[in-house]
Amino acid sequence: MTSHFERYAEVAEILVRHGFESLVNVLGLERLQLRSIPRASGPLSNPDRLVLALEELGPAFIKLGQVLSTRPDLLPPNYLAALSRLQDGTLPVPSNIIRSLITQELGASPEEVFADFSDAPLASASIGQAHAATLHNGTAVVVKVRRPGVVSQVQEDLEILQNLAHQASRNWSAVADYNVESIAAAFAATLRAELDYLKEGQNAERFANNFAGDASIHIPKVFWETTTSRVLTIERIHGLKIDDAKIRAMPVAARDQLAEQATRAIAQMIFDDGFFHADPHPGNLFVESTGCIGLIDFGMVGELSERLRDQLGKLLLAFSRNDADRISRCLIQLSINTNTTNRERLVQDIGHFMRQYQGKLLGEVQLSSLVTELLAILRTHRLQLPSEMAMLAKMILMTEGMGVRLNPEFNLGEVLKPYAGRLALERLNPRRLPGMLKQWGLDAADLGADLPELLERVLRNLDDGPEVRLRSDDLLPLLARAERIGNRLVAGMILAAFIRGIGDLTTADRDRLNSWQNWLLAGGLGAMGAMGGYLAWTSRPKARRPGP
Repeated sequence: MTSHFERYAEVAEILVRHGFESLVNVLGLERLQLRSIPRASGPLSNPDRLVLALEELGPAFIKLGQVLSTRPDLLPPNYLAALSRLQDGTLPVPSNIIRSLITQELGASPEEVFADFSDAPLASASIGQAHAATLHNGTAVVVKVRRPGVVSQVQEDLEILQNLAHQASRNWSAVADYNVESIAAAFAATLRAELDYLKEGQNAERFANNFAGDASIHIPKVFWETTTSRVLTIERIHGLKIDDAKIRAMPVAARDQLAEQATRAIAQMIFDDGFFHADPHPGNLFVESTGCIGLIDFGMVGELSERLRDQLGKLLLAFSRNDADRISRCLIQLSINTNTTNRERLVQDIGHFMRQYQGKLLGEVQLSSLVTELLAILRTHRLQLPSEMAMLAKMILMTEGMGVRLNPEFNLGEVLKPYAGRLALERLNPRRLPGMLKQWGLDAADLGADLPELLERVLRNLDDGPEVRLRSDDLLPLLARAERIGNRLVAGMILAAFIRGIGDLTTADRDRLNSWQNWLLAGGLGAMGAMGGYLAWTSRPKARRPGP
C-alpha cells in the first residue's frame, strides 16, 4: 500500500493531468514536487474531465462524485448531469479470491453453503462484487462480496478528503461560504456505512417492514445465516428494469400505472415513513411478471428526522399560501449556513419565483422545473441544505424523470399532492400540541433568561430622566427570540406586554424588577397557552350541518 505522501502526490498528479491545476493549488497540493505531467487535451468540458479524474482516483472519489450528483443545492445542472453518469464498474475480482473470501466469512465453501454458485459476476463495482446463487431450498439469491483491501484504501482516501476539505475551506473563496468540512464528514460516515453489508441488510429489512402491507412493492428478503459485514446474501429480483425497451413498448395506460405505482412507493418513503431509498435510478427498479415493482440496492438511504419533517411541513404550508416571506424564513431555517444571506434580496427572488406558479395547483406544476429553479436560488444565496434534504430534492428530480420516460404526460405533482397535504396538516394536528407546547416552553424559558439584562437597561434609561428611551436594537433581539416560539401572535402579545410594562415602570423602582420580569414571562407563557387552545379549536373536526 502507498504511503500517505505518495497517495497525496498521486491525487495531485491525476487532477493536474485532467486540467485541474488551479484546484491542486487551492487544496494545498502544489507543494508536492510533481514531475512534468502532460495535460489532457480535447474538447471535453470541465464536468466531463472531472468525471474522468474521479474514476481514475478510485472508489472513495467515485462515491464522492455520486454523492455530489445528489446535491443540486451545491452544483449547477451541467455538473450534476456529468456526475450522475459516473461508472462504478471495475475489473472483476478473480473467482478463486471470491470463493476464498466466502469461505473465510461463512466458515464453509460456496459449494457447501449454496446449492449452486456462479463464478461469473452479475456486476463488479469498486466496493463489492455480486454473484448469482441458489439456496438449498431452491431460493434464487444474490451474494454480494466486498472487495479485498477496499476498506483500508477507502479509509486512507477519506482521511485525505477530509484534510483537503479543510484546506479548501481556508484557501478557496468559492467554497468559503459552504461548510465543506461538514460535507466531507457526512460523506465519510455514509461511505463507511456502505462498506458494512450488515447495515445494508438492516436497511432492506426496514424497507420490507414499511411495505409489509403493500403487495405491489417487493423488497427482497435478507438471509442472515449467510450474511456478514463482508458478505450479503439477499433474495434475487427477477424482472425487467423499469426503463427497459419492452416496458416502454407497453400501452400508455400500463406505463402510467407503473409510473404511479413506483411514485406512490417513493412518496410513502418520504412523507409517511421518513426513510427513503436515496438512489432510485432505473437500474434499481424492476417490473416483475406479476406486475410488482421490485427494489434493490439499499446501501445509500436517507432519513428525515422529526425536525426536518416539521420544517418540510412548514415549507409546504408556506408554498400553499404563496407567502414569499414565510418561504424565505423556512429556507433559511433549513439551511446549515446562513451567515451570508441577504434576507431582503432572498424574499424578492422567492417572490419572483412564486409569481411563475401563482394560481396553479400542485398537480399542474412540473416539479422538476420548480425544484431546479428553487435550488438555483439557494445556490445564488449560498444556502446549503442538510444532506438529507438535498438527497430528497435529487430523489424528486429522478422520480419525475423516471415517470416522464414511462409516460410523457405523467404528472408527479398529482401523485404527491395527497402525501404533501397530509404532511403539511400534521402541523395542525391537536395530538402534536403537547410536544409543540413543550418546545415553546423551553424557548420561553430561554427567552426569560435575557429579560433581566434588557429590563436593567430600561431602568438605567429611566434613571437618566423621566423620558423613556428604548432603542429598537434593544427590542429586536427579544422579538427575534419570540419568533422562534412558533407564531407571530406570541411575539405580538409579548410586545404588547412589554409596552405596557414600560409604561408602568415609569413609576416603579429597582426593587420591583423581579416582579415585572416574572409578570412578563408569565404573559409570554399565557400567550403560548392561548395559541395552543387556538390551534386545538381550529383543528377540531367540523360539525356537519343537518340536511334540509
